[in-house]
Amino acid sequence: MSGFVEKPEPIEVPGLVHLHTGKVRELYRNEAGDLVMVASDRTSAYDWVLPTEIPDKGRILTQLSLWWFDRLSDLVPHHVIGTDVPAGAPADWEGRTLVCKSLAMVPVECVARGYLTGSGLAEYDESRTVCGLALPEGLVDGSELPGPIFTPATKAAVGDHDENVSYEEVARQVGAETAAQLRQATLAVYSRARDIARGRGIILADTKFEFGFDGDTLVIADEVLTPDSSRFWPADLWEPGHAQPSFDKQFVRDWLTSPESGWDRASEQPPPALPQHVVEATRAKYVEAYERLTGATWN
Repeated sequence: MSGFVEKPEPIEVPGLVHLHTGKVRELYRNEAGDLVMVASDRTSAYDWVLPTEIPDKGRILTQLSLWWFDRLSDLVPHHVIGTDVPAGAPADWEGRTLVCKSLAMVPVECVARGYLTGSGLAEYDESRTVCGLALPEGLVDGSELPGPIFTPATKAAVGDHDENVSYEEVARQVGAETAAQLRQATLAVYSRARDIARGRGIILADTKFEFGFDGDTLVIADEVLTPDSSRFWPADLWEPGHAQPSFDKQFVRDWLTSPESGWDRASEQPPPALPQHVVEATRAKYVEAYERLTGATWN
């Protein structure tokens, strides 16, 4: 089993139609036909959306995405129209709301990897490939790859795993021209972001993007280059050969799999609520990622 431990009821706002409850975001459509995305403070791990929220997480994800969109717009346009909170919406939506173009979304998770870890490492250990791409011998957890690679995945529903697929399978699903556009845009954006992060003492190990079409124009959508969609590692602690410390919800994962939590991942029982010390440590990592990347103080 997986999914929501406690699925929230969407907030009703005059003039908005609720479309979808995601792991983190609520999606609405306004009367103009635009999408309204609201990032909650929910967090997920091991395919569960947990019952405990991380304060400020939704605002950090939203503000960091906006910061990145500004630095990527010459490479690929983004979907954000504005950040005004719709009339009648809760005050808490301030800072966590994006009004966006409605796009024809491409049903592919566009993953770029510059380092070997996670599901890529698992495949490499079996076959010396990632998504069918051959890689050199001798790589270990945390190794830098010879160059960034495009390793797409199918987009899964809440509670399901995304599944890595080959580039050829993406081309079969969405067409050769669109597949080529996705690969080019993904690697261009990753390379730009990797260099920006590196200048701030952070390794961008891998990240995932979502794209859609506005007419014939490919547009980057959803969130970009946040700790929820990316693996950020402190460069000064990088040491291939084992799992790296990261700016994300690793405290959550570690606690859930520790004896302290009492939770058996293999059981059908939902995970328990997080203790305060895990909540505070996780929030601190999100804040640190924001501050180190942007150079601004979170408040």
